[in-house]
Amino acid sequence: MKHVTLPGGEVVPSIGQGTWKMGERAERRSDEIAALRAGVELGMTLIDTAEMYGDGAAESLIREALGSVRDQLFLVSKAYPQNASRSRLAGACEASLKRLGTDRLDLYLLHWRGSVPLAETVEALEELKSAGKIRHWGVSNLDTDDMEELVAAGGGGCVTDQILYNLVRRGPELDLLPWLTEHKIPVMAYSPVEQGRLSTHPALDKIAAEVGATPVQVALSWTLRRDGLIAIPKASSVAHVRENRAAADIVLSDAQLATLDAAFPRPSNRRPLEML
Repeated sequence: MKHVTLPGGEVVPSIGQGTWKMGERAERRSDEIAALRAGVELGMTLIDTAEMYGDGAAESLIREALGSVRDQLFLVSKAYPQNASRSRLAGACEASLKRLGTDRLDLYLLHWRGSVPLAETVEALEELKSAGKIRHWGVSNLDTDDMEELVAAGGGGCVTDQILYNLVRRGPELDLLPWLTEHKIPVMAYSPVEQGRLSTHPALDKIAAEVGATPVQVALSWTLRRDGLIAIPKASSVAHVRENRAAADIVLSDAQLATLDAAFPRPSNRRPLEML
């Protein structure tokens, strides 16, 4: 498995585990817990969640599944934009910490941009970092102009931008990804297989047969091909976790990458950053 170095030198795995829509259905809970534990055993120790996910249900699931191995994890959570002010962010962070059963977050993100000025959010995040409540902070769903404004507002401490990026969401390649590379800010890609919708396509089927993998693994491997990128696919079963982990070891040839470029061309003109 490749690894990604964050600003400041900390190293994290290039593939982690997302938890969107996990912890919300009792009949799936045991499978989800088993999946999270299996992923950690396979080295997928970066766990991404948010206060929004099931109104904290995903954070509580993580505590139940992984509380005993907390020190092995790199825990990421995200705050609602309405909570990203000086008066509310500390409380939102404390609530996430309580649900997760931990005394600190390894990374805390602004989930998307709202009405709170970015300068105020940066100040609140830096206060949490100084207090030891979070170790790093970043953002999610911020486009190039937002990132420029963030840095101008004192946000030089940002260590990632978590965005929607996969074979059918290639818009960021035109400007946002080059901007992040230039500023040495790693990318975190959510929904790297478009929530499973990239499970069938003639080009993916062809390459999957060539490399002895599934179409989803090929799509995930394509996303992981980029240096400085962390993918956070969700898996609700042990089998799916193992499938995701194996995708990290697939190396696509130049010819296979060219086939995917032709089948899933990036847009010719800039478009606003997409969100799910």
